[in-house]
Amino acid sequence: MLSRMKSTTSLTAITFALLAAASSAVRGETPAADEKAILSRIQAPAFPARDFLITEHGANEGEDASEAIAKTIRACHNAGGGRVVVPKGTWITGAVRLFSGVNLHLEEGAKLKFDPDPNKYLPAVLTRFEGMEIIGYSPLIYAFEQENVAITGKGTLDGSADQKNWWPWKGGDEYQGGPNQQADRDKLEQQVADDVPVKERNYGEGHYLRPSFIEPHRCKNVLIEGVTVINAPMWVIHPLLCSNVTVRGVSVRSHGPNNDGCDPESCRDVLIENCVFDTGDDCIAIKSGRNNDGRRVGVPSENIIIRDCTMRDGHGGVTMGSEVSGDVRNIFISDCRLDSPELDHAFRFKSNAMRGGMVENIYFRDIQIGVVKKAVLGVEFDYEEGANGPHMPVLRHVRIERVAAESCDQVVSITGFQAARISDIHFKDCTFQGVKEADVVEHAEAPVMENTTVETLPKKKKP
Repeated sequence: MLSRMKSTTSLTAITFALLAAASSAVRGETPAADEKAILSRIQAPAFPARDFLITEHGANEGEDASEAIAKTIRACHNAGGGRVVVPKGTWITGAVRLFSGVNLHLEEGAKLKFDPDPNKYLPAVLTRFEGMEIIGYSPLIYAFEQENVAITGKGTLDGSADQKNWWPWKGGDEYQGGPNQQADRDKLEQQVADDVPVKERNYGEGHYLRPSFIEPHRCKNVLIEGVTVINAPMWVIHPLLCSNVTVRGVSVRSHGPNNDGCDPESCRDVLIENCVFDTGDDCIAIKSGRNNDGRRVGVPSENIIIRDCTMRDGHGGVTMGSEVSGDVRNIFISDCRLDSPELDHAFRFKSNAMRGGMVENIYFRDIQIGVVKKAVLGVEFDYEEGANGPHMPVLRHVRIERVAAESCDQVVSITGFQAARISDIHFKDCTFQGVKEADVVEHAEAPVMENTTVETLPKKKKP
């Protein structure tokens, strides 16, 4: 191959103890055994066989059902748990808050449509925006310090974000003329750099930092299964500081700005399987906090299994970053299908010298790639601030086995900087066809290619 060198409750304490207790897995020769051990710990929560219908607590189609849904959830929780059932039809709501023992279940043909009025997502709650802790708008579905919570069923969750609602807060060339996030984002970055206490970082009413769609925060035993999720304000599924999370059989179709499909952040023991992601940003992005906040909280994302998923449009199929200041390790990706001319990279790693972080022990295997717009493997340690910072990112121990691609610009595109560390990337038994350009490897060890075939397209002759 060619290359060129260039507070809180006891549950919180328990959750943090579980998350912090995991030590980094040694790069052994038996990652399959590690994966099996992780799977043995991931168990979807069970719920009592009791149903609580939102219609029995005052919900009517065509009217705001927020209060009725809240009453139903509280009744279910107080009774010791069960299913809160959303029946067939379209039901309008504001923020939904889940409590322990509650399975929010959408029957087939049910649509829970979220009112786009930002005031429906107040009072503000503790959350993160792009890996930075804030008191901000409530995620559309939120659970905080709960145990055994779920969202299930064959219905649809519609966040109502579009060219007029939520998405314009992103700003930029596409959304000009209205209020946007830039001033708030700049202020928050400075507050993080200055270690301003989180309770003083207020970004609720009158501010423009968009909420995630689904966010279990500091929760244990989480299940999200079967639902279709569309039109998110920002990140779609965002488990944050959680342990024992299963995301199964979910379909995400959301093409707005920063519409990542599933972003486990500072989570441990996560299974994402049999899902379809068609997104406006990364399909799956594993994160662990940004800059000083990620280092202060200090909880990595680790022990995550992604299998049997389909990735269509997006910036990256499976991404680690860019907020990885708290580290990422022990990630297993297998038996997935990635295919779209609007999918930039199949596998993507992002960081810089402000975010830093160590990403290690990453295993890709048995993956079929149709068309990918740019590179199969993209490493961008020159992302945004690039080398301008004191925290050097590290990427090491990456295994890519039995991966086949039909069409891509490049197999590898690695852009690091001199002080960054990118090493021990190993391809084995792979086949890459329809490759248009030579690989780029800048400030990194060249990947090892073992029993790997690269079939380049003939260059077009100039007229």
